[in-house]
Amino acid sequence: KATKTITKVTKNSSNNSSNSRQNLKMRDRCKFIPLRLKYSERKLLRLVEAALSVNDYTTKVDNLEFLQSEEKKALRVHEQLKCISGLLSSLVTGLDYQGGQNVVENRDFSKYQELFASLFEIARRYKIMNPEKMRSEYGKLIYILQDTLSEEISEELGCNVVKPIKTVYSELESQNLLHVLDDKDIEIATAAIQDDKTKTREELQSLSKKKYKAVDAIGRRYGNREYGEEEIKQCLHSISDNNSFLAGSRDVIDQMITLLEKNFTPKNFDPKYSLAINEGVNESRLSHSHERQYHYILQSLTLWKDVNDEMYRLWIFAEADLLNKENPYTLKDTGQGFQRVQKSPKTYEAMEIILKKIQSSLTEWVGSSVIHMGDHNVPNALMFIDKYAQVPRILGPIITTLKHLDKMDSNENTMHYLNSAFNGIENARKVILTDFFRSAFDGSGADNFFDAGSCIDGRLTSAWNWCSKLHAKDYLPIFRLAGFNGFDGTDGFDNSLSKK
Repeated sequence: KATKTITKVTKNSSNNSSNSRQNLKMRDRCKFIPLRLKYSERKLLRLVEAALSVNDYTTKVDNLEFLQSEEKKALRVHEQLKCISGLLSSLVTGLDYQGGQNVVENRDFSKYQELFASLFEIARRYKIMNPEKMRSEYGKLIYILQDTLSEEISEELGCNVVKPIKTVYSELESQNLLHVLDDKDIEIATAAIQDDKTKTREELQSLSKKKYKAVDAIGRRYGNREYGEEEIKQCLHSISDNNSFLAGSRDVIDQMITLLEKNFTPKNFDPKYSLAINEGVNESRLSHSHERQYHYILQSLTLWKDVNDEMYRLWIFAEADLLNKENPYTLKDTGQGFQRVQKSPKTYEAMEIILKKIQSSLTEWVGSSVIHMGDHNVPNALMFIDKYAQVPRILGPIITTLKHLDKMDSNENTMHYLNSAFNGIENARKVILTDFFRSAFDGSGADNFFDAGSCIDGRLTSAWNWCSKLHAKDYLPIFRLAGFNGFDGTDGFDNSLSKK
């Protein structure tokens, strides 16, 4: 009996310890998960988007002529004030016409400080949760907010329009409800339910019912007069949104890793489909044997996956670096136009942790470990986030094309083309993958080795360089037959073309 009791106590203690670690992990994650927008906030978001879409702020302000003398710099401040005042006035007018008239006349923005801060926070929060949205507006917004923090501008405006992003953690903490994140049903209530083609419709419906049953249960359990069930559910849906985003972005990279491992091995290979690259051949800046290139690709894809897993955390850190008035930017010609060059210590440190975690799990790291941030390669944290947010957009069209390729045997004319040009579907797949794994990971895409090569940032530069050369590839017709129309769009595909 004593032995059984000790075993039971030990087992319970182990389970409690495991649950405790899980709860701490959930709490830590929720510090970086933005709160889903309410319906009323979405109406305000449309106002901000409309105001930003007609604002040419960066074109007018980040201009070479303002750097030529001190007098010109003063003119830049004047232009900044003019554009920012116009934006703030338009936002007030859009909500209150009479109030907007008063603001235009007396330029007193201080009484609307909380309104401006809330409007811009809503837009920033929405963008973090939806990286594919507000692609031009968000950059303008961040640069405007950067300038409102400068001494000259903030003194003239008389208000601070920047506030922290509202997260699930901060929301529940303000209501003394952090214990909601420790609930036994939290994992079920926030699960990402996706059709991965391995489950039947009945199984998906069953999972969906369990999820929403858990959501309702947690809502009833913790909702009160001050903070009702719907508010609790909003927090749960926000975590679920995060899980869905991670599953979607991670799934694309996982599929590419599977394609690498399924079609190639590090030791044995067909010379016709060797991944080996040589410096100076076909723009390559690296020289790798087949085996070394295989591991280089695998490590790069794994890095991209881990960065996507931490995307929300990195984004919050990026904004903290960008909107830190103690860390001003410098306007410089980086060779890619005039950019705001700014150190990003928080983002850099977070990226270092991710990199070291991957390297510690490997016996050997192939390539450079240099992380470019705050230099002419990656001028600031905004550019860094934008580059890694594009990874699913690069890989997605390739995976979609290869999936369509498997269905092309149903068309006699298409099969005639595939047989005559590539000797069948299987060879066509191998040709596409071999070229991608060679050319998208060869250190190309810049004027010198330091700017591209095998550094952390250079791996993505090479991938983008491959994308820009796709129009000249022999296998472009396969992408066209699959409905591909570009890497820049909703998903890079015109579904009506693939149906035809």
